[in-house]
Amino acid sequence: MKPYKRSQRVSAHIQSSLSELILRKIRDPRVKMATITGVKLSNDLRTAYVYFSVIGNEERRRQVLDGFHSSLGFIKRHLADRLGLRYMPEIKFFYDSSLEYGAKIDQVIKELAVSAEDGAN
Repeated sequence: MKPYKRSQRVSAHIQSSLSELILRKIRDPRVKMATITGVKLSNDLRTAYVYFSVIGNEERRRQVLDGFHSSLGFIKRHLADRLGLRYMPEIKFFYDSSLEYGAKIDQVIKELAVSAEDGAN
């Protein structure tokens, strides 16, 4: 028996293929600075939830999302060639805020460490 479900294997393939497309083929400057942080595929392989991260404010995130939506046809054509699935999954893009959350937690820990050192002195 295979150690991972098929949807997990296809998700990983979509993530690497999409990351390569962003680097090499997509010309839209709004998308160029985005990083694909994860892909979750429904068990029936019909819907791919693509999570991305980008440095910047809310306006920058919206621009990247608009860029993904305008490039969707191009993305689906290229992924369909690489995936070899009977049906190309519907792709939905979402901003992944986990990196920002992690950075905030890291900052809080650093501030607590500094205040603990100041209290010890």
